[in-house]
Amino acid sequence: MNFLAHVFLSGNNTPLAIGNLIADRIKGNQVKKLPSEIQKGVYLHREIDEFTDKHPIFKECVRELFPKYRHYSRVLVDMYFDHFLAANWQRYNPVPLADFSEDFYDKLEVESTQFSDSIQKFIRALIQYNWFDEYRTLEGLRKILSQMERRTKFPSNLAAATEDLLQKYPYFEDRFFEFMIELISFTKNKLA
Repeated sequence: MNFLAHVFLSGNNTPLAIGNLIADRIKGNQVKKLPSEIQKGVYLHREIDEFTDKHPIFKECVRELFPKYRHYSRVLVDMYFDHFLAANWQRYNPVPLADFSEDFYDKLEVESTQFSDSIQKFIRALIQYNWFDEYRTLEGLRKILSQMERRTKFPSNLAAATEDLLQKYPYFEDRFFEFMIELISFTKNKLA
């Protein structure tokens, strides 16, 4: 899952959500230097990723993209699933996505000063480009994938992946809905 899903799965616990959001940027023992609730978010993120990577639905979606996108396939499925979460937000959260995002961005900005420069740069980009809301549309998703493509070391053609999503939209959407039921249940059990 990608950024929006990790924050959503954290519930109403802002420090947990922040840890869940920045987890990929926390390496090794750096996690021990963070406040305990943010640490819990980092660990939750890792458990969600492990659950996701091993799940047969997610693996099936990755296989669908692998011939064309190789090792970027997993990232693309993460992005597709964040798109479906944003596009169907009202199914999962009563707070409108724009309000949810703005509230979280405000809290994130306040907390961001405690992080490294690279994490602060990531947070500024997330807020400036309003990634959560951009995920809602295919055009927004394409913009984010274009930004990512510019940062890849090898030719990735990530922005073109929105065309593949459009061609197989019902296929990926059905699998997302099925997968989310299990992921939400898994995360609730972890948080209990």
